[in-house]
Amino acid sequence: MELLIKNVHVCDPQVGLDEVTDIEISGGIIKKIGRSDGGFERVIDGEGRLCVLPGLFDMHVHFRDPGQTYKEDLITGANSAKAGGFTGVACMPNTKPPIDSAERVGYIIDKARQTGINIFPIACVTKGMAGEELCDYDELKAAGVKMISDDGRPVENAELMRQVIEKTNENGLLVASHCEDLKIINGGIMNKGRISEQLGVKGMDRASEDYITAREICLAMSCDARVHICHVSTRGSVNIIRAAKRDGVKVTCETAPHYFCFTDERLLARDADFRMSPPLRTEDDRQAVLEAVLDGTIDCIITDHAPHSAEEKADFEKAPNGVVGLETSLAATLTKLYHTGKADLNRIAELMSVNPRRIMNIDPVKIEVGRTAELCIFDPDHEWEVVPSELNSKSKNTVFKGEILKGKNLYTICGGKLVYQL
Repeated sequence: MELLIKNVHVCDPQVGLDEVTDIEISGGIIKKIGRSDGGFERVIDGEGRLCVLPGLFDMHVHFRDPGQTYKEDLITGANSAKAGGFTGVACMPNTKPPIDSAERVGYIIDKARQTGINIFPIACVTKGMAGEELCDYDELKAAGVKMISDDGRPVENAELMRQVIEKTNENGLLVASHCEDLKIINGGIMNKGRISEQLGVKGMDRASEDYITAREICLAMSCDARVHICHVSTRGSVNIIRAAKRDGVKVTCETAPHYFCFTDERLLARDADFRMSPPLRTEDDRQAVLEAVLDGTIDCIITDHAPHSAEEKADFEKAPNGVVGLETSLAATLTKLYHTGKADLNRIAELMSVNPRRIMNIDPVKIEVGRTAELCIFDPDHEWEVVPSELNSKSKNTVFKGEILKGKNLYTICGGKLVYQL
């Protein structure tokens, strides 16, 4: 690909780049960063208003492939990712059947080659996600796995989880924990509190998340090993993780935009598109998550992209939990963090590109001469309404429906190729 991207604000904290400049790409490789003399047949003129970040990376998505491809598959999930500015994602293994063997890992890797982006399969912690027998981690690592998780449910047996953390410490895999105690949740469908009482539905007590978060940190401490906490949503979990990091525990964590944008008051409409696991919490929790994103306690922003069909989401009390998010994540983050002056582009690059790759031990994507071009090119000031029917995902269950967001991805370049253009 021969391309000139000119007059754009390029930001990459990994190489100290934060300026308005040009990028010359030839043969898919970045050949020059600096004012160009032109001569390129293909030109993207940013006119001083477009911004460029290293291609975004989401380390927590559900593409439902294999087994539930009526909701999403690797191709449509990747199309949604590309539209959002993501050049890489990591797929959770709670498919049908679950990704718990090298053969099933191979299925994801083979099909991912057709998508135009980098898809990393996450494998199960336990066989069949049944929480009883550990998978063969050496086999999974040899097959290309970087991270394991039984996301969608915790490993309920604490001693078994301790063994998992110990084993992954030995072979270099990272274990990511879905921190919800199922016995405490006990059939709850939303945050337990004033709103659940007003609606007359069973709630999920925040202790379910805080307890397992604390448990995983204690286990990581005992093994002097790494652990990653998924989708943080409570002040309690934030405080536990912050204290653990201060004490040198090898813990990292993530959150999703809906946790720093919305509260459980959205569920007053009895709309299951606002139900996910963990659930939207209170204003105090929202503020705590936001503070943790800004002070570095939370390492990265993910989407937990979880597609469900309209039919499945039709019944408020019986619907499965989960929302799609790949096409709104950057825009929501720009709207709530960048345009409010809370975070600059360097911090957003860290949260959405640099840190997730670092945590998963994936080769970094950098904007520098000699590197294969992998870029997210967006207009930070483009205002748009989120219309579910216009999303690339097969499923339309977005918590941002009807919202006016400020910031829109226009081009995605992955592997030196232009894979998306608005």
